[in-house]
Amino acid sequence: MKLVTDSVQSKLEIYKRIGTGLAFILFPLIFSFAFAIHPGLLNPHLFSEKELIMRAYGNDFLAFGHVLVLLCTPLLIVVALQFMKLLDRGLSAWAGFIGGIIAVLGAVMLAADKGAFCLTMSALNTLPETEFSQMMPGLLAIFSKSGWMVLLWGVICLPVGFAIQAIALLKTNVIPRWQSALFLIGVLLVGTPDGLEIVNLTASILMAIAMVPYGIRTIANKDSFGMQAA
Repeated sequence: MKLVTDSVQSKLEIYKRIGTGLAFILFPLIFSFAFAIHPGLLNPHLFSEKELIMRAYGNDFLAFGHVLVLLCTPLLIVVALQFMKLLDRGLSAWAGFIGGIIAVLGAVMLAADKGAFCLTMSALNTLPETEFSQMMPGLLAIFSKSGWMVLLWGVICLPVGFAIQAIALLKTNVIPRWQSALFLIGVLLVGTPDGLEIVNLTASILMAIAMVPYGIRTIANKDSFGMQAA
């Protein structure tokens, strides 16, 4: 019976390790794809709420990218928890814990943000233009974050939490410093406002360069310096 239990536990650990590694690989790649498909990528400028609405109207491909980001939020939570695990000693443990909690809250707000905006717009995309125009006052209230929608500003917790963890990673050197530095730069830039997606795309690519190798090593059961894990 003990052998069976140990075997099940061993397999579970393998699945958890692979899942963690995939989270580090997939989330920056999904972010990169989602930002890359935004129209006007090479013509950056800040958008008004109405411009954001009209950009999204009828653009099913953009809606698909936003849905991918929505589905990506559990991966962000996995990443935050993994950083908490890496930062498990001394003062860095507190940084990992506090940063992780803030990042998880930000991931929840990101899911709410994409649910409120992209899922709402995907439903309204089915309306003809004449009927859609009649919805504009309500959409402007949503996109300007009126009422309780103001809580969606909590999405800023995501880069803040990850930045705290990235700084702690830099100080402890539990993963190579270049990876921590690129991740820190990426998370600080990824929250750039709508209309400047070229910056968000650059930030996502930096995060991919930093995190994909870590994810691959995790799946291969190697530590951050490429040695076989115990």
